[in-house]
Amino acid sequence: MNRPVVVGVDGSSSSLVAAEHAARTAVQRSRPLHLVHGYLHPLGYGVPLNPYDLGVPAPTEEAQKMLAQVAAELTGHHPGLRTEVRQVAGGAGAALVEESRRAELVVVGSRGHGGFAGLLLGSVSGQLAQHGHCPVLVVRPAEEPIPVHGPVVVGVDGSESAALAVRQAADEAERRGSPLVLMHVRPTDRAGGGPEGVAESGVAEEAGSAELLTGAAGRVRADHPGLPVTERPVRAAKPAQALIEASGEAALVVVGSRGRGGFAGLLLGSVSQALVQHAHCPVLIAHPYEPAA
Repeated sequence: MNRPVVVGVDGSSSSLVAAEHAARTAVQRSRPLHLVHGYLHPLGYGVPLNPYDLGVPAPTEEAQKMLAQVAAELTGHHPGLRTEVRQVAGGAGAALVEESRRAELVVVGSRGHGGFAGLLLGSVSGQLAQHGHCPVLVVRPAEEPIPVHGPVVVGVDGSESAALAVRQAADEAERRGSPLVLMHVRPTDRAGGGPEGVAESGVAEEAGSAELLTGAAGRVRADHPGLPVTERPVRAAKPAQALIEASGEAALVVVGSRGRGGFAGLLLGSVSQALVQHAHCPVLIAHPYEPAA
């Protein structure tokens, strides 16, 4: 199954940055690129006001021209890129979640307008984060150039979701020819128990962190011989801040869709929200692929 790279495009500067990232990825993976525009019914929320008039609204000529222009510019920048443009009636979130069932990757920008309004903080990001059927790449417009040769950084916490994130991060690092950094965050503050108890707890946590990283690194090296892998245990008051700081030197940060310990509530809690809003590089949210039909 030749799964395409799918990107949500609404004409906003954020979606155009996402489209450029998606085009590079499609070329890198030898996949077609599908540019998708989700649009709502002009009378509101994709449903006509008259419940007996349930016809599907027609695509707009303006949006079709926008999509065609973006596709033409991308193929001009990336010779050999195969593109397809499509307008989908209904909300952007539902459209992209459905597209993800057959996609290699779904790429979205961190801000949008029209069909993709509130892309990160609203329903679109929430639906993709929770219900995506393939990995989701969130691209933030960079204030500074992203280090092209920076490492791929992935959060490790021992959860099943993080293990999937490590596998997808290793695949991505190998495709890019980039080193992989495995990062585990331990909290800095410990309450009660006296100095000796705190010291013993710290030693145990340090050993546990090292064991997690060593195990993850061993599995990566077995699957990707020759890939440079660095194990990075970190102590930080807030795991989100540690990942955000690491993203400053990274070309990509990869996180699982669920977590535990230092990465608990990764998608639905403060860690994920902080990362997608403040990371200095794109963020890949790992999801398993929908089985091919």
